[in-house]
Order: sequence, then C-alpha cells, then structure tokens
Amino acid sequence: MSTSDSAGPRAHDEPGGTPQGRDGDGPAARRDRAVRAAVEQGLITDASPVAGLLDITGIRSATASLRTAFDEVTAPGTPVLHAFAVKAASLVPVLRLLADEGLGCEVASPGELALARAAGLPASRTVLDSPAKTDAELREALDLGIALNADNWEELARLDALAAAGPETLPPLGLRINPQIGGGAIDALSTATATSKFGVPLHDDGPDGGTPEEVRARVVRAFLDRPWLTRVHVHAGSQGMEPAAMAAGTRAAYELAEEINAAAGRRQVDTLDIGGGLPVDFGSDTPPDFAGYARLLAAGVPGLLDGRYGLVTEFGRSLLAKNGLVLARVEYAKSAGGRPIAVTHAGAQLATRTVFAPQSWPLRVRAYDAKGLPKSGPSVAQDVAGPCCFAGDLVAEDRPLPLLAAGDLTALLDTGAYYFSNHFAYNSLPRPAVYGFTDDPSAPGGVRFALARPQQTVEEIVAESGGAQRDALTGGLRRD
Repeated sequence: MSTSDSAGPRAHDEPGGTPQGRDGDGPAARRDRAVRAAVEQGLITDASPVAGLLDITGIRSATASLRTAFDEVTAPGTPVLHAFAVKAASLVPVLRLLADEGLGCEVASPGELALARAAGLPASRTVLDSPAKTDAELREALDLGIALNADNWEELARLDALAAAGPETLPPLGLRINPQIGGGAIDALSTATATSKFGVPLHDDGPDGGTPEEVRARVVRAFLDRPWLTRVHVHAGSQGMEPAAMAAGTRAAYELAEEINAAAGRRQVDTLDIGGGLPVDFGSDTPPDFAGYARLLAAGVPGLLDGRYGLVTEFGRSLLAKNGLVLARVEYAKSAGGRPIAVTHAGAQLATRTVFAPQSWPLRVRAYDAKGLPKSGPSVAQDVAGPCCFAGDLVAEDRPLPLLAAGDLTALLDTGAYYFSNHFAYNSLPRPAVYGFTDDPSAPGGVRFALARPQQTVEEIVAESGGAQRDALTGGLRRD
C-alpha cells in the first residue's frame, strides 16, 4: 500500500482505455461504463456541465473489506462500531447507504449530527468529536444519548457540571489524548504532533512546571475521579501518515487504558476509539488495505483486540475516495506560451485542496471524448484548468493526456471523499449534482443512476447570500 502522495503529477496519468491486466469488471471498467452512460442519459448538459459520480458497488465492497478486516483480528463477541467520518462525504443518502452496510457516524458539528439523524442513524451508532463543542452541543449529545469524546481539560470541566445536572443515564463519554508521536507527509493534516490542537497531550510538561509523568498521572486521576468516563480516544492517522505510526498512536491509547484500569482496580475504560485516517494511494486504483492495517494492530497492540475492550473506528476518506469521480465538460481549448490549456467546469470550487496544494493532493485525470468514450491519441503535455477567476485554478499542470478539445470530458479520479462535501463557493459557482451508479443491463448504457444531491440552483445561491435581506444595510441603517 502506498502511503505517500509526493509523486509528481505525471506519475498519476492514464491517458485512455482500460489499463492492461485490469479486471474488466473492476472499478476502472465500471467507471468507464458510468461515464459513457452519464453522457447517454444527459447528466452532463450545458446547464449542468459538471457532476459527481459515486460507485455504489465500490462503496459496498470497501465497507465489507473494513468489516471483514477487523472481524478477522478481534475476539468473537467484541463490540465494534465502525463510525464513518461524516466530514468526508456529508450527503444524507451516502450516510444512509453506509448505515445499511452496518456503519455508524462520527460527527464533528451540529450540522453533521443533523445529517446523521436525517439518515436515520440511532444515537447508539453515533459519536461526537470536535475541539470546539459549545455547552449547547454537549447538552444535546447527553440528552440524545450520543457518545462523545472530550477534547481538553476545560471541556472535561464543562462535562462535570452537565453530567451532574444531566440525564440519569449518561451516554458513553471519553477523553481524547494526543500521543505526540509526530506528523506525516502533510503538516496541515497531522493530528498527533507535539503542538497539535487536538486532544490532551501525553508528553508535555505541565502548565505549572510539572513533569510529563505528573501530567500523565493527572490524566489517570481524571478518570478515577469520574466513574462515568469510560473511553479513551486517539486519532493519529491522516493522509500522508504511515500506518505504523497510526498503530503506535493506538498503542499509546491502549497502554493508558491499561494504566487507568489497573489504578481503578476494575475495567473502568471499556472502549477504545482509535479514529481513522488510513491513507489513500491517489496514484492508482489500489484500494486502502484495511486488512493489512488490522493485522498491524493485531501484531503491535494484541491486547486491544482480545475482547476486553470494545472498539470504535472513524474511517472516512479510505472508504469513499476510490469510489467517486468528478466528471466535467471541456468548455474551451486554448494555448498560452506554447502549452495547450483545457478549460473545464471543475476546479477549485470542488478540488480545493488539489488546486492550492497540488503536491500533497495530486489527482489522476482521465480523458473522455464527447460521447463519454476513453479518448485515444498521443499524449500531449497540457494544463487542465477550472472555471474560477484566478490564475492558479489548475487541477493538473503540464499533464500528458490525449489532446483535449471543446466538448470532451475530464474525469477527476479518487474524489469520492471530501470533494463533494468541502465545496468552495468561489465566484458563487453552484454545487454540482451528485449521482450514485450501479450496473443495470435494463438501463440505458447498462448503468442506473440515482440522484443523491441535486445541483444547486441560482436561486439557492442568491438565498444563501442574503437575497432576502437585500435592503438590510441601506434602508435599516441611519447615515451619519
């Protein structure tokens, strides 16, 4: 499994056709059928020149791989909740699909909690994590019976008051720790560095000059003083993080739980939430290796999986990224400085991370003709640009592809996670429609689509931009 995104963009291209040696019924073949059918069924039009596509078969396969991987290493009867990180694909139909596959939801805001509830997720399969929960959010979680993990000492103090005045039966409550094991290849995503904003650091000197040993003792005492604190939470993983480092973070959480339980003389900590963050290889169709990661945990932290602890995971990108693509029409083909430029309708408004941090988030671009067929022809180095009005809005630069022309299509691969939920409203461009697809011989082109989210309308853009308050700053304020 590749854990690095540092390879140059040229290493990520597939100019045309299904790669040799690849299963004809595998992800690449399903993708090609879906693109062709999307054109045939009119999903890409002048009014809708960009759309998101989600491979339902691939999503179901990924969730099955995750469940099987942990089933094979955990003791029979071990309670395991795989809670999908909603931020990775904040679409109610996606959450409902994952719930149908046995997954729960990890939420980090009132909005994400509302989405999970709209998808029908019960409180028992929902976990709340956030470094900035308000009193209202904490109280709502307690009232609804939703498990939550406190991020810091001040939040833990708030929980003291709320728990004393709250419901008679409290939901599972935990404390997030930062094992401070170091970062990965992408600094902005590294959650377990010495100065990370997340969790209670385990190896810091105390704020009043205490030693790291005294700080750790304070963490243990926090649990002993709060019998209702029954979980330890760690999230050391992220894109660009080595799985071995993730396992080291999990081991730190396990060792802390063992220390707490020994001090308590009972099994106070009964569940470890080990987070997610398994990296995705954006340079190939190779899916994340859940089985390999589970075996790594079994070898490095065997006590975690022997049945004494319940387990919560919070995978997101690794479940969805490989199972989605952004399909966009080439509106114009031009040239500048001797380099061809294909101007498309998918840029920074969707591929925000790719545009602003291309070395960390390179995407493979696949070229299709106007009929949705893989485009052939010699590779020509060219730029693939988006529609945003700034010069750097490029999803690929100097990329070898069959020469793109107006009316052709580009597919940005591996965009099933984050690219449909982290929309950037630059130029007030609309959020595109997102469709799930499955093979169906009775449907046109052999593929059936289901609308997961409609394209945002111009009227909706105006409404969310204060259209109903047009005169608020003129008619309602006195001039000096």
